[in-house]
Order: sequence, then structure tokens, then C-alpha cells
Amino acid sequence: MKKPLQGRRVLGWMMRTAFLQLICILSFTMISYGRDTNTGRRAAVKSISGKVLDESSQGLPGVSVVLKGTQTGTTTNGEGAFQLDIPEASTDAVLVFSFVGYKSQEVVLGSQTAITVNMALEDKSLQEIVVIGYGQVKKSDLTGSVASIKSTELNAYPATNLIQSLAGRAAGVYVSQNTGAPGSAISVRVRGTNSIQGSNEPLYVVDGFPYSGNPTLLNNADIESIEVLKDASATAIYGSRGANGVVLITTKRGKSGKVTVDYDGYYGVQSVRKKIDLMNATEYANFYNEQAANDGLPAHFTQDQINGFGEGTDWQDVVFQKAPIQNHSLTVSGGSDKTRFSVAASNFNQGGIVKGSDYVRNALRVNLSSDIGKKFKFDLSSILSRIDSDRKNSERGNRGGTLMSAMLSGYPTIAPTLPDGSYSRLAEAYAWGSNVITNPLNYLEQFSDKIRSNKILANASVTFEPIKGLQLKTLAGIETTDDKTDTYTTTKFVNSKGAASIGTAQVSNLLSENTVSYLKDFGKHSISAVAGFTYQDYTATSFNASGTGFISDNQETYDIGAAATQNVPSSSYSNWALLSYLARINYTFNSKILATVSFRADGSSRYSEGQKWGYFPSAALAWRISEENFIKNISFISDLKLRAGYGETGNTSINPYFTLNQLASNQVVFGDALNIYYAPGTRLAGPLKWETTAQADFGVDFGVLNNRFTLTADYYIKNTRDLLNNVSLPSSLGYTFTIQNVGKIQNKGLELGINAAVLEGAFKWNLGGNISINKNKVVKLYGGNDILGSTIGAAVNDNVNILREGYPLGSFYGYVEKGYDDKGFIAYEDFNNSGTRDAGDKRIIGNPNPKFTYGLNSTMTFKNFDLTVFVQGSEGNDIFNLSLQGQGYDYGQALNMPREVYLNHWTPTNTNAKYPIIRTSSQAQMSNRFVEDGSYLRFKNISLSYNLPVSSLNIKWLTRAQIYVSGQNLITFTKYSWYDPEVNSYGSGNSFVQGVDHYVYPAAKTTTVGLRVGF
Repeated sequence: MKKPLQGRRVLGWMMRTAFLQLICILSFTMISYGRDTNTGRRAAVKSISGKVLDESSQGLPGVSVVLKGTQTGTTTNGEGAFQLDIPEASTDAVLVFSFVGYKSQEVVLGSQTAITVNMALEDKSLQEIVVIGYGQVKKSDLTGSVASIKSTELNAYPATNLIQSLAGRAAGVYVSQNTGAPGSAISVRVRGTNSIQGSNEPLYVVDGFPYSGNPTLLNNADIESIEVLKDASATAIYGSRGANGVVLITTKRGKSGKVTVDYDGYYGVQSVRKKIDLMNATEYANFYNEQAANDGLPAHFTQDQINGFGEGTDWQDVVFQKAPIQNHSLTVSGGSDKTRFSVAASNFNQGGIVKGSDYVRNALRVNLSSDIGKKFKFDLSSILSRIDSDRKNSERGNRGGTLMSAMLSGYPTIAPTLPDGSYSRLAEAYAWGSNVITNPLNYLEQFSDKIRSNKILANASVTFEPIKGLQLKTLAGIETTDDKTDTYTTTKFVNSKGAASIGTAQVSNLLSENTVSYLKDFGKHSISAVAGFTYQDYTATSFNASGTGFISDNQETYDIGAAATQNVPSSSYSNWALLSYLARINYTFNSKILATVSFRADGSSRYSEGQKWGYFPSAALAWRISEENFIKNISFISDLKLRAGYGETGNTSINPYFTLNQLASNQVVFGDALNIYYAPGTRLAGPLKWETTAQADFGVDFGVLNNRFTLTADYYIKNTRDLLNNVSLPSSLGYTFTIQNVGKIQNKGLELGINAAVLEGAFKWNLGGNISINKNKVVKLYGGNDILGSTIGAAVNDNVNILREGYPLGSFYGYVEKGYDDKGFIAYEDFNNSGTRDAGDKRIIGNPNPKFTYGLNSTMTFKNFDLTVFVQGSEGNDIFNLSLQGQGYDYGQALNMPREVYLNHWTPTNTNAKYPIIRTSSQAQMSNRFVEDGSYLRFKNISLSYNLPVSSLNIKWLTRAQIYVSGQNLITFTKYSWYDPEVNSYGSGNSFVQGVDHYVYPAAKTTTVGLRVGF
């Protein structure tokens, strides 16, 4: 079988040979024939012969061989051989060898007449085009910190959405799945957490459109590349929305040529990664008999009952199941030189490991590009998506009042159903038990929570190029979302008369962009510039209706008027607008010195009069030292670039109208009439400034051995000032709180990314890894006062997180234990010497922010087989296990508990036990007892694939075919005791409460079989 480049090389050799022969005939100069111009006599010549070899030591045809400084030259033949006559009088003669795709070489002849030259492939990675804000540049010309992830990496393993696929792929980008529920929210942090009041999620830009929220409408197979803009010099072009980083998503576009059809699909089976080891029925009965004895009460169970219990019911087996996951994507692309298209349809279907839950996404993508004459170009990008999900997200809660809590708390001594088929009533089983505990079958079979979402994202642009290098572009885009949520509790649900709730939400996001760009080379100078203005208008509306009391469950939410009690419906409206002016200049001198300067001005309707405009400048400078002569002489160094940048970005951290005094409607009864009134709310409006993040970045890009080994390192410092947050007010004012600019937060860290072609040849091994170290600190707060997080809890309601000057954002806050007293109760440190446990005894007890995160990707190739292993992890972060607080210490509610509570609790003969004495009066406060090490190392994906040799099999209608088997989350190393360390129960909101595990939907492990084919 010929090598892929062989045909191109032969064609190049033929064309070059013909061209050089024509030049020789037309030139027919004295030098070409070796004639002395002064005497007219033929000068003495010497003949040089040799062979040029490629990277595999095979003859390379079509290589240009030229005597430096002259027009004397030739090309190599089909075997890579050449012969050239040069003047014998030439001293220090140098031959220049060049060929497309290979590095040019200069060889000093000296006395040599026969030489062999080994050509080295030119590194294409530096020539790759990288998407940046409102443009693109070659990778070698980047001045900012940008991580690029290609489609092959994104499609490496099954994921609900592409953002999940970013985990561990880029240094400085920390991705966590808040829960394991299908379609659940994903939290992304780029270089740490910046804001208290506002979102800390990055801005997602899809094909140039700033998307509102997480782009769940996209299918992984539709993505060409993702670029993550991390430092301010890269993100400042997005101004008020760039403080948390920017994720640029580019979908696949058609290319001219034959029409191609590509199919990408897989099928997998999911199962719960780990079960909690709970007490069985016999252990449970003995445990609570001991509790009764300690409380001085009669035994709850007789010995005959205990002898008959056996293992009993494991409610986890009732709730969990093995569930399928599958994805199918079909893409048709092609076109002519004038018009190119790419059309894709996909179906993603994920069943949940909790019975009754699922997530289905159907999507259609159409991309079109057309050259209209020589001056105009038209581009269209459009995505239509439909999401259907049945959710079983009854999380958090306590004492069995939610699905997850009931599954773990359920009495193992009770069967799920009674002999007549009805559900057992756990709340009525034991008078001494929880009065809110619910049989999980009620949630699984008699409760539904469905969401149906229609999403459209479309933008079209026209580009006009009046002269070469100058382009005027106008773009119009729209994002619409239409969500409908139907929640229904049947009359068969325990203590229910039937309850229905309907919620609708509509989003309309309009965008207009108008830019002019200019690209020009002036000898050693190159300039690329862009300027323009944009306008974005966002409107959100909602409507909710609910009712209780139904005589039939047949129509569920489809006849809410049948409810005996109609609740008051509600609706809402919100609108904001953003007007922006932007400009950027990129300058390059001799491919050595690179400079970028950008500026953006944003005017937002959200802010106060006089504060509506924010200004965001940035500048970056890079020096490609590898282009300097003193480095070029060091043959093993192929790339060396130093970068430095500084800029400011913002965060639109407040909701619309927060700077205005608002009136809220309500109802009051006067006499026999219900009257509507308006009154001020509980929030006092006030003037607010922009939340601004200033960031400095220093980086180096280093490559050796033709970039076979590369290193990228960045050190950054981010300071976010004018933080916005709620501030409590005296009740005498009539308002409970206001929003103010309260302080400053700093993030600083180091990022390292390494890529290596460890082995080349028949057996190839490529290795890529990254590590991110970030240190977060609250520098300043309003008046130096602490800010407490939301009150949450199970058996105990209290604050878990705190903002305190000098400590990381969201630090855990609580009591510090000092063992047990002589009665077996938990004892706490009395730091303020008050003699009692009070708020003055609380301390910082943990940090939810990881010390560092990392990812490692290994790909080994031998013949037609590929083995890929992707490892991802986090180190040094703490998790507050709020689930354990309710599940391991609430002894007065008859709740089932982990087996280790039964095996290792305090008794007079076991005073060093893990758990306190089993008594109703035992209590566990928010303390360091529940702070666990959340570090983990996870084999995110292990995949073995086989590539069918379609060319050698002469299957002309098939261009590629690959079959693979893979496993996700199969192996996890962690000390965390609960379901999964990759958890964040409160991560989807704007609160700084993070790192808390509170009865969440567990994560799954998956095995899949997939197929990728091209026609």
C-alpha cells in the first residue's frame, strides 16, 4: 500500500521538475552552462550527487535542491536521488533543500561530492488555526493563554453534554458534575472562583453567539473544536462577561469536494458506581434495641422478631437499576468551491440509574457557507434541539422526606409492599420513628417531574471584502428557549389528594454584531485588526399554575382546572440590554515579536445611572526566541516563546432592576373582598459599580525535537474588586437587606501542560498531561465583617460556609471536636471560654477549593489498534458530608444507617470509637467531624478501538471504520466515604456554598460499545 503522501509527492516532483526545466530553458545563462563571463571560456565545475530521505528513511521525490544565492538547482527523482553541477571555484558552497510539509535544510558542502540528507517534518501544530474572540490566529502567534481541545478528544467518551467532556482536558479549567442525574448541571471554574453574588460560570460562545447559560443543546459529534480563553488579554474582548473565562465552541462546517456521510454511535450500560454499606435488618434491630436500653426504654424488637429478620430490605436495590445510554449521530457534508454545507442529526438517550429517570436530546444542525461573487460571503449556523427529561431529583432533605434520603433511611425490617400489593407506610411503621419518612416507591411510581425544552440557536452573517485584507462583517443571531415543566403527585402517593404544577419559561436573546477587520503584511511587519460594535437584548418570561385535589389521575397536569383547590398563578418578566464597542490590534515583527492590544466598552441596562458603562482594556506581548539566530543554531529547540499580558474584565453579577426600587404585588382581605395591593419589597436599592477582575499572566511555550515534546506554563494573578453581595440592614429601616460592593478576592496559580510523542514508529505512544494549582483568598470585605453562607442542614440547620478575610472563598465553618465526654457524647472546643457551646467557638474547619487538579491522557497505537487511557483527578479539596450528618448521628428517628455506626460506636469498653453513644439525645453539630478529604484519582475513560483497513481491503465506498469498547468511571481512588467525590449539591446556584454533599443523585459507571464510519 502506498503511503498517504506518496501520490502528492510524485505529483509535486513532476510539477517542480517541469517548472525548473522551463526556467533552465528560458534562462540559458552563462552560469547555468558554467561559462566564465569575462573570458567566454567554460568554467571548471564539479558534480554533486546524493539522496534525500524522508522521516522513514525512504527516498523523497520532488525535493528542491538549490545552490544558495544562485538560480542553479534541480529536484530529486522518484527514488529521492539528485545530481547537480556547481562551479568548482565555489568556496563554502551551501545547498538548500526544501519540500512542502518539511523543514528546509542548508548543507555546507566543503569537500563533499556525495551527500545524504534526512528531511524532518515541519511541525504543523504551530500552524494550526486557533479561534479567538472575533477572529482567529495561528497557534504560533498567540500572545494570550488559550487552551484548545479538538473534536477527537471531546468524543473520546460518552457524556451528557460537551462541557462534561472538558474535565481534565485543559490546565486551569476545573469541571465538576453537581450530581449524577441525567442532564444535571455542570459547574466550570476557569482559574478559580471570582464572585459572591454573581455566576462563576464562564461565558459560552457558540459559533460567535454569546449563549445564555450552559449549551446543553449541542451534540458532541457536531463540535470541531473548543477554545478556552483564560487570561485577561484573551478574554477582555468580551468585556463585562469575560471575568470567569470564555469558552469558544466551533461547530463543524462543510468543505468543498465530494459529499461525505459520517455516522458516530454507541450503546452503553450504566450502573451505580458504589453502594453505601448499610445495616441489614438484624443489625438494625439490635442497634435500636441498644439505643432503647441506653435511653432507659423497653426494647423495640423481641428476640423472635430479630431472629426472623435476616438481611431484610436494601432500599438501594429498590431504587437503583442498570440503565442504558446511547447516542447516534449522522452528518452529511460537502459542497463546491462556491457553496459548502454540513447537516447533522443526532439522538442522545440516557436512562438514569434511579428508576424512572431519563434524559433524551434530539438535535438538528445546519451550517452553510456560500461565496456570492468575489466580494461577498454568506454564512449560516443553526441548531434546533428538543430535550425531554423525566427527573427523579428529589434530593437534599432529611429523615426520609426526599427520595434519596428515604432510600438511605428506609427501615430494612419493612418490605417495600404489603401482601395486597400496596406500598408499606414507613412513617406509620414505628411510633418512635420519623414522621416524614416516605416509602421510595411513592417517588419512583407516583410522582413525576417532566421537563420539555425546545431550543433554537441561529445566526447568519454577510462578509464584504472590498479590497484584499479588508473585511466588513454584519451578523444577526437569535437564541430562543421554550421550557415547560409538569410536576404531578398522584392520589396514590402517601397522604396525597393529587397535586399538579405547571411552569413555563421563555427566553429570547437577540444579537447584532457589526465588525470591520484588516489583515496586511508589510515585509517583516504584519498587522491584524478588528473593531466594531455589538448589541444584545435578552428577555425572559415565565408563568406558573398549580392546584391540589383531583378525583382522577388520568389527566395529570393536562387538566389543571380539575383541581379542587386552585392556587394563585404567577408570572414574571425580565429584560436587559448590552451595548458594546470593541477593538483589537495584533502586531507581528519578523515572526519574533508579537503584540496584542484590545479594548471594550460595555453599557449595561442593569447598573445605576452614572455607572452603566464599564471599560475593559488589555495588552499582551510575546517574544518567539526560537526565531532568533542564537536559538536557531541549537538544533533540538524547535519552539520557545515568552508571553506576558495584563487586562481587566467584568462580571454582570446582578439581576435586572436591582438598582431600582421595586414594588411587589400581594393580596389582602378587607371585609368580604380580596384586594390587590403594591408595596416595597424587602431589598433596598442603591447605586452599584461594576465587579471588575484585573489579571496578569506570564507564560512560556517550549518545544524540543521538532516539537515532539512540548511544555506550556503559565503563572497568573487575578484580583477581583468591587464584589457584590447582600448586606443586612436594621429592621427599623423597613428593609431587610441591600446589595453593595463589599470587597476583593484574589486568585493566583500555576498551570502546566505537557505533550509528548514518547514513541514513534510501528508502535506509537502519545502522552498529554496538565496540572493546575490555584490559591484563592478573600482579601477584603466590607467593614472587615464575615459573610455567612446560606443556612442548610439535615438534623441540624446551620451555616456551613463563610467568607472571611485572609481565607479561601466558601471555607467550611463550624465547631471543632475534642473527643467524647465520659458519657459518650461529642465534646467541642470552648475557644472563647464561655463555658457553653456558642457561635464564638466556631472556626474555619475546611476548604472546598482543591490545591490542584490534573488530567493525563495516554494513547497507544499499534497497527490498527488504539488504546486510550484518560485519568483525571483533584487533590486537597474538602467535602462537607452533610448526608452523613443526618444518616449517621440522628439516633432518635429509627433511620437506617451505615454498618460502621453499628460496629464502631462509643460504649464504656470502646471509648475511642468513631461514632458517639447511641442515644436519642446524642447530637452532632456542624463540625470538623463531617469534613472529609475529597481528593480523588479517576480513570475517566479506558477505550480500545480497532480501525478497519478500508484502503487495503479496497472498499471504495467506505473511507473509514472504527469499532471500540470503552469504560467510564470504572476505577476511582478516593478516601471519601460517600457515593462519589465529584459532587456539589449547591453548585448550580450563585451562592458561595460549595463542596457540600447533601443526599444527591449518585454518579454512574458505564461500559460502552461504539462504531464510527465514514462513507
